Parts: sequence; C-alpha cells; structure tokens
Amino acid sequence: MFERLRDALRAALDAATPPGNLRDLARQMREAVVEAKLSVQETRQAVSRTEGELAVERQRLADAERRGRLAGEIQDHETVEVAHRFAAKHRERVGVLERKLAALRDELALYERELGDMQAQLARAERDRPLTEAERSAERAWRDLQEAGGARPGTDLKDELLKSAMDRAAREAAADRQLKDLKKKMKKD
Repeated sequence: MFERLRDALRAALDAATPPGNLRDLARQMREAVVEAKLSVQETRQAVSRTEGELAVERQRLADAERRGRLAGEIQDHETVEVAHRFAAKHRERVGVLERKLAALRDELALYERELGDMQAQLARAERDRPLTEAERSAERAWRDLQEAGGARPGTDLKDELLKSAMDRAAREAAADRQLKDLKKKMKKD
C-alpha cells in the first residue's frame, strides 16, 4: 500500500515540470500523505484489535490449564485429557497472535517512518516551490489558521476518517434496504 504512495511522492519530487504542474504535484503529494495517515491509523487499530484478541486467548489458555489442574486433583482423567487438548489449541493460537502482533508493530513502525519521510518530502517540495503572490498570501492565511488550531481541508485525518465512516454507513444502509427488499420478495413468492 505504501509503495504506491511513496512512488507518487518520488515521481512528484523527481519530475522536472513547469511551475503550473508543480501545484498539481504538490496536491498529489498532500493526498498521498493523507492516505498514508489513514493507513497508519488503520494499522494502529489492527494492533489494538490483535492485542485484545491475544488477551482473550491468553485468558482462555489460563482457564484451560486451570481446569486441567483441578480435574487432575480429583482424578478425572477424561476431563484432564480434554483440558490438555484445549490448552494446546489455545497455546498455539497465543503463539500465532504473538507473532501477528509483533509483525503488525513492526509494520506500524515502518509505516510511521515512511509517513514521516513523506511529510518531510512534502514540506521540502512545498517550501522550495516558487509561489505566486496570491499563493503566498493564501499559505500565510492557512498557516495562521493551522497555528490557531484549525485544519486545512484535505489534510485533516479526522475528516478523512469521518468521510470513510459515512461511506461505510451508507453502504451498510443500502445493503440493509436490499436485504429488506429481498425478504419481502421471498415472502411474496
């Protein structure tokens, strides 16, 4: 995923284009940074979900081991055997989740470093790009707005996440409508 974004940034930086096209390239770079921020956020969520799954699985493993010990204390060999099978299953799942979590954390660190590089490249490209007087004035206004706590459209991660959530809600609502229509049709037939 990040390869495409990184390639877009490199293409934008490496391109020797007239000043009119530099604005388009800078816009594309900003869009790539926003997409990268979304990817970082999604990976953070995946890490969080996996941590939760791992905690649940560790608890299940502890429960199975405890049940096996208790069954062993009362000489219930059948329950001990079942508990050992479940403990082995949960132990294996814990191992898989630990490896998955380690890989996700490594991936997140990589994405965060790449995002930082992309943001630095974008900042250099925007700083080095010749601006018209109107653009300089607009940039000063945007910087003032951002310093005051405002967000520049197209660069705010919260806006992108909200847009994504709204799109998902619209798709789910459409799917619900289709399901209701299908159920009505099934009842008629």
